[in-house]
Amino acid sequence: MSLIEWKEEFSVGVESVDTEHREMIALINELDGAMRHDADCATVIRTLGEIYARISAHFALEEKIMRDTAYAGFAAHKADHERLLDHLLDTIDGVEEAGRYDREALSALLDRWFSDHFRTHDAELHRRIG
Repeated sequence: MSLIEWKEEFSVGVESVDTEHREMIALINELDGAMRHDADCATVIRTLGEIYARISAHFALEEKIMRDTAYAGFAAHKADHERLLDHLLDTIDGVEEAGRYDREALSALLDRWFSDHFRTHDAELHRRIG
């Protein structure tokens, strides 16, 4: 069973963005699966770093689309991107410093962050530019 299942409500109607959403969900599900099989901290930290790198690039793509379309919700959407990235860095640092992780808490956090962002900010973007 996957942590996050693709839902049409995650779609913004821009193929490149939706593809990246699917890829991000797959990477989060991969991390959740690895943690279910007792992945070591180095693997978790490395995968969180990969998620961070990919989501940073993804957010840059979304922000370009928002600028190009003069999207009125740009400031709030970008602020949520920055909040998510900061929180993800704090999470990586926390796992690294503790030398351990709580699979249930970490998986729930990733699910909540990205599912909530897709359902709110990205859904609004879709309604405005779709």
